[in-house]
Amino acid sequence: MKQIKAILIVLILFVTQVSAQDIRIASYNLRYDNKGDSGNLWTSRYPIISALVQFHDFDIFGTQEGLRHQIDTLSANLPGYAWYGLGRDDGQAKGEHSAIFYKKDKYKVLAKGDFWLSETPDKPGPGWDARLNRICSWLQLQDAKSKKKFYVFNVHYDHQGVRARQESSKLILEKIKTIAGDSPVLLTGDFNGDHNSQWYQTIAGSEVLADTYRAVKKPYANNGSFNSFRTPSSTAIIDHIFVTKQFSVKRWGILTDSYFGKYPSDHFPVVADVTLK
Repeated sequence: MKQIKAILIVLILFVTQVSAQDIRIASYNLRYDNKGDSGNLWTSRYPIISALVQFHDFDIFGTQEGLRHQIDTLSANLPGYAWYGLGRDDGQAKGEHSAIFYKKDKYKVLAKGDFWLSETPDKPGPGWDARLNRICSWLQLQDAKSKKKFYVFNVHYDHQGVRARQESSKLILEKIKTIAGDSPVLLTGDFNGDHNSQWYQTIAGSEVLADTYRAVKKPYANNGSFNSFRTPSSTAIIDHIFVTKQFSVKRWGILTDSYFGKYPSDHFPVVADVTLK
């Protein structure tokens, strides 16, 4: 009898492990290709970013600020990944992107789309008191082995408009409900707001999404997520990864990889290991 119970326990554990899906998800503001970034030009940074992504073995990562030629260059240096995202200025290739990269052999795209953070989310344009156009891109992915389906949303909030950031969080929650329904969702992005900001709290305090940072006992928060290409002095985390209740969170951390004393972007990538149950 004891042997039968032991076998059943092993089988249950095996089935649980097989059906669960582990995902390493990250959010990475790439810093747009600014010719004024003396000493930190994109041509020097992209090989390091590509190597960082491959070494840390991201399954999926949301990017912010990348111009189309940056996305194309990064894609060419990451042959194992595909990506999706429209330019925020014309809904095609112009302007910064909130592109989502994913391992193309691991995931199949079932659906995709974009919306702008504004009162008219179906067309390009700034919203509320925002200074710039802001876009959210999303994918519905299916794991090639487990066949599990889930959504990934990736966004970059405005850096000046306070009302725009507050309204953007409300819009994000509405859009996730409309697009994904009760399906599992991952949300990554540069929210231009730390844990004390109202727009962060709107999402983190919702019944829809939870912050992966708060889901682990010991987050690897060695400093803030913004560095401005200098030694960081702030503990503020403005880049976040949120998940719905179908996910459990194993690890969360800020990656401070450097090269010759420099950082590959003015933001550090934020990464979380999650499991879709």
